[in-house]
Amino acid sequence: MNMMAKPIVLLAGCCLSTSLLAAAQSGLLKSELIYEIAAVPQCHASTIAETQAGLVAAWFGGTREKHPDVGIWVSRFADGKWTPPVAAANGIESSTKRYPCWNPVLFQPQSGPLLLFYKVGPSPGSWWGMLIHSTDGGRSWSAPRRLPPGIIGPVKNKPVQLPNGDLLCPASTEDRGWRVHFERTPDLGQTWQTTGPVNDGREIGAIQPSILFHQDGRLQAVGRTTKDKVFEIWSEDGGKTWGKMSLTPLPNPNAGLDAVTLKDGRQLLVYNHTREGRTPLNVAVSADGKEWQAALVLENEPGEYSYPAVIQTSDGLVHITYTWKRERVKHAVVDPAKLRMRPMAQGEWPRGEP
Repeated sequence: MNMMAKPIVLLAGCCLSTSLLAAAQSGLLKSELIYEIAAVPQCHASTIAETQAGLVAAWFGGTREKHPDVGIWVSRFADGKWTPPVAAANGIESSTKRYPCWNPVLFQPQSGPLLLFYKVGPSPGSWWGMLIHSTDGGRSWSAPRRLPPGIIGPVKNKPVQLPNGDLLCPASTEDRGWRVHFERTPDLGQTWQTTGPVNDGREIGAIQPSILFHQDGRLQAVGRTTKDKVFEIWSEDGGKTWGKMSLTPLPNPNAGLDAVTLKDGRQLLVYNHTREGRTPLNVAVSADGKEWQAALVLENEPGEYSYPAVIQTSDGLVHITYTWKRERVKHAVVDPAKLRMRPMAQGEWPRGEP
């Protein structure tokens, strides 16, 4: 088979499926592949941020997950289209030693450079945190800096910036059970504090939290578990301490998710609404972080559509990136004001939707 023809075939099928979904769903404005022809065979774990120069996306890619040639790739949205992906970081330590890279996380603080956290190491149980930054909207990057021992930075999902300027980073470890913790930096990654684990990894094995703000001042974190459901945990003191972790009614197939607090105070969650596999990929919305309503189905065809990242940009639109069959990264644009919400009884997606 002509290898140059393969991306064209994949793109055509993708656009057809997306057009049918978009036509049936209010609020889904756009869905596109960030790139058509891949520089590497596989990709995963995308992230997205808004800078003054525009959107920037990143992901890890290489021969396959865990292969030493896996590095961090970046694309910018400029002049109405995504730029060809370029390599921004790798795990090369010497001429004879190279480790895979994992889970990039972009974050644009209120002031200061664009931050790109990522992990390097042979596996999630033994990786370490790294940080680079960009002062030109993702066109060029600083030399990499290893984070202090015991600090990995945001493990998959974006930090949040607290009213005092601190970055609160959702983190987790997998070396002694799946345990969630939170890391805090007041100076964009120069110095750090950590909460330590907020779950024991036995009653609920959980990783990869995402942090939400509530109007009463509380913080909520939601994330991935080994218990077939999304977890939640709450903080009443700005993330310094956390209550007891519990399971929500929403299903989770042991796959990453992401969430964001919208400007109108609602919470928006992107996740796989299933207990098995990584399709479909769904969007739910909640006014209080407890009662969730069905909003969109981004993907519902066979395959893997997973590990979403979500932000709300300055114009009020929501931007989502996610893994598309481990071969591409997809970008969806949503107008949250146009979403048509439907109730979910006991966490069940409405039948016949979309």
